[in-house]
Amino acid sequence: MKQIASLSLDLDNQWAYMKTHGDAGWESFPSYLDMAVPRILAFLKERNLKITFFIVGQDAALEKNRAAIRSIYDAGHEIANHSFNHEPWLHLYSRDEIVEEFEKTENAIESITGTRPVGFRGPGFSLSPTVIDVLGERGYEYDCSTLPTYVAPLARAFYFIKSPKDEPRGKGKAQKALW
Repeated sequence: MKQIASLSLDLDNQWAYMKTHGDAGWESFPSYLDMAVPRILAFLKERNLKITFFIVGQDAALEKNRAAIRSIYDAGHEIANHSFNHEPWLHLYSRDEIVEEFEKTENAIESITGTRPVGFRGPGFSLSPTVIDVLGERGYEYDCSTLPTYVAPLARAFYFIKSPKDEPRGKGKAQKALW
């Protein structure tokens, strides 16, 4: 009997971690996609694996990342939505802010691949009833934002406790994002 597994990768870029952590220089959107994507694709090809890549919309919107993202699609992998700004307090956004996050990401991904994403994973596994409602309204087929373990909330709490407490982390929303 052939065993089946569903594999995915959040292709979070360097700038997203810098921004969430409050590090200077994130605004220039430093990227490692041009280096990491070819290596990841070679690894997957050697093993004859197809996976889902959750792509941050801001990365898809930047010209410097388009070739790397297109190469993922051309290799036959699924491209899914991982929000536009990759802020782990997405669950605190208003409905209008969530719609904007999805629209911007969908447009950026579709401009590269010609297809609109049908899957979503919230940054930091961030999820709310409003996110679920908007996903349904926008025709998404699945969401992978839940992590069935106690580790995700603990990891999020640890990350925010160890991070600087200044403003770059979501206009005061970061501490609320702990829970």
